[in-house]
Amino acid sequence: MSSVNFINKTAGWNLQHTYGKLPSGFFTYQQPIPVKEPKTVIFNEDLSKALGLDFSDFPPQEIALLFSGNKTPEGSQPLAQAYAGHQFGNFTMLGDGRAILIGEQKSPNGNLVDIQLKGSGRTPYSRGGDGRATLKSMLREYLISESMHHLGIPTTRSLAVVESGETVYRERSQAGAILTRIAQSHIRVGTFEYARQFLPLEAQKQLTDYTIERHYPFLKEEENPALALLMAVMEKQAALVVDWMRVGFIHGVMNTDNMSIAGETIDYGPCAFMNTYNLKTVFSSIDVNGRYAYGNQPYITHWNLSVLAGALLPQIHTDQKQAIELAQEALNAFPGMYEEKWLQMMRGKLGLMEFEASDKPIIEDLLALMQQFAADYTNTFVALQTGDFSGEAFFETSAFQEWFLHWVKQVTRNGRTLEAVQKSMSSYNPSFIPRNHRVEEALDNASLKNDYQLFKDIHQLLKTPYTPDPAQLHYQSPPPNGDSGYQTFCGT
Repeated sequence: MSSVNFINKTAGWNLQHTYGKLPSGFFTYQQPIPVKEPKTVIFNEDLSKALGLDFSDFPPQEIALLFSGNKTPEGSQPLAQAYAGHQFGNFTMLGDGRAILIGEQKSPNGNLVDIQLKGSGRTPYSRGGDGRATLKSMLREYLISESMHHLGIPTTRSLAVVESGETVYRERSQAGAILTRIAQSHIRVGTFEYARQFLPLEAQKQLTDYTIERHYPFLKEEENPALALLMAVMEKQAALVVDWMRVGFIHGVMNTDNMSIAGETIDYGPCAFMNTYNLKTVFSSIDVNGRYAYGNQPYITHWNLSVLAGALLPQIHTDQKQAIELAQEALNAFPGMYEEKWLQMMRGKLGLMEFEASDKPIIEDLLALMQQFAADYTNTFVALQTGDFSGEAFFETSAFQEWFLHWVKQVTRNGRTLEAVQKSMSSYNPSFIPRNHRVEEALDNASLKNDYQLFKDIHQLLKTPYTPDPAQLHYQSPPPNGDSGYQTFCGT
């Protein structure tokens, strides 16, 4: 099917192209490569409205053509972004090997958001890849990214999934698809690495100025904008990873090209949610050494930030020694920053709102017991919040009961009732998370059997993850085997 440059109706498109004003080395203009037989399988009406878009007058096939990339909206200037990254610690030249940025939509609230087609065909950065994506992996990103949004965690979002009518070859032949991804931007730590390695200093400064203008305008008058940017990104990333830890989310591929400068969760390939609490939990098939295990996520964040600092050194100070000293001083603040945010989060999960020094041992003791007895992470906190301790052998142990009595005494010591404490915990502890076995069942049903009912049911349930629903208790149950042998894959 031949590509058509413009679509007749506007649908409310208000596309800007600020990224294209950066030096040409940061991107390559390219149209999406058309697919054989596009068919929309999921469309996010709520997100569409929030973006100021209205497709109610569009026939389904025209929507499919638009979000497959076979047609492009009026005013679009499609491009693929260049970036690099440290993948499992090794520097690599990368770029949008299977994604095209259509433009930046100016939403009704005045914010700019990237509209990107993922799985839209080969680009100059594909490095031998086919530029395509599987239906199953794009449905995974749609479901998990939208779940993260409703959990209140900063994330890219998903507007549509369009089946391509073509076959994609990964471990086996699979149906192909294109995801429309929405992001504050797609600027990554790896974008700054790329600029540092391959572009002149003036281009590096232009990237910094652009990033500050778009995401951190309050830094524009800072005496040392590059250093100020590093510190602002540190704050964002510390808060983001604390949120991941709060709900048991494991990113799975925390390479520097997957760390958003805007502080959003990005790239939902080998991600998963922890059921049984264990700091060493890994689900990614390619993370054989546990580099990106649940408990390592804060340390890898610090490591990635050090890479960002290295990329910014020439802008931090003209004297390399002084630049290193300034960057190191900033980086040294991260562990304390993270610890403070993590403690505040865990206090919230346990209703410890008086901020006493004695809170930390209670938190650490519970986590140690949960790991010792292989307790379910989500359900343990739900039980403490609701007072319903049925269904977990862990709650019958003398060790837990001793801890529980100590906790009750601690949280009620200043006259607070236990009921008030439990109510305060509700916004920190979701009743429902994307349980891996349920997600896999839904994805297999959809991608292999064209049966989207379970996918839709899970998506609807996860729109209100903090609301208990007695009719959905079966969904709250972890898998009988405790995720033994479960693996996720990157999809490229």
